[in-house]
Amino acid sequence: MMGLLLWKEPREGRRERAVTISDRAVLRMRFTCGEVLRGPKTPEPLVRRRVRRAAKQLRKLGVTQAVLPEPFPYLEELAKLGIRPVSTLPLRRALAADWARAVLTSRGLSPGSARVAVAGEQLTGELVRTVTELALGCRYVLLDLPYGGEELCRQLRREYGVSLLMGPSRDQLEGADVLVLFAPREDLKRERGVTLTLYEGGEEALPPLLLPPALEEQLPAGCHRGQLLAVLREAGAIRASQITVAAEKAGL
Repeated sequence: MMGLLLWKEPREGRRERAVTISDRAVLRMRFTCGEVLRGPKTPEPLVRRRVRRAAKQLRKLGVTQAVLPEPFPYLEELAKLGIRPVSTLPLRRALAADWARAVLTSRGLSPGSARVAVAGEQLTGELVRTVTELALGCRYVLLDLPYGGEELCRQLRREYGVSLLMGPSRDQLEGADVLVLFAPREDLKRERGVTLTLYEGGEEALPPLLLPPALEEQLPAGCHRGQLLAVLREAGAIRASQITVAAEKAGL
């Protein structure tokens, strides 16, 4: 069962339970929801104890991962009980091409002149999809792979008439306007451009993500947006095509 943890504002003049557990549906997806009472004057140690209590109850109900509030400074309390935050990695990879194009837009760069580089350790379906989408919309796409890249280049040239620059130099990768990394590259020293880290342990930051208004109004407030959209997409409650990467702040 997927968990959802939310803060609950105390209401003046009313006695309320510090922790409430209930079932909750978000876009037809079921969550086991824990609401923790926390106000502006609630002492931090008390909040921590309430989070621990909520986590214990969620874990007893079979929750092992959860969408959390943002920000949430109590990750270790959940980890001790075997609950981990939802990973945004699948969502970041699904949106990689849109994200890269939004970065170019936010920086006033033209897809016809900007350089976008993609680097990885192996030719996965996610990497192929990202490279294909970028090559169809950007003139200069650089691809760095230890193997398998040549066949992808031939396929894209044959099917779409586009070409990639295979085996770019380190200087070319470091100088790309957008560098999309599917694996760590500690050898690269970036002094310009934007790097999108699409691997476990990479930067979790996401650009602003928008949904159609009819879906937007059904989302709970205060939770980690990337985690929530990642879960809803994986469950089929929303499609990646329904998520728009806003150009504003995409390149920050």
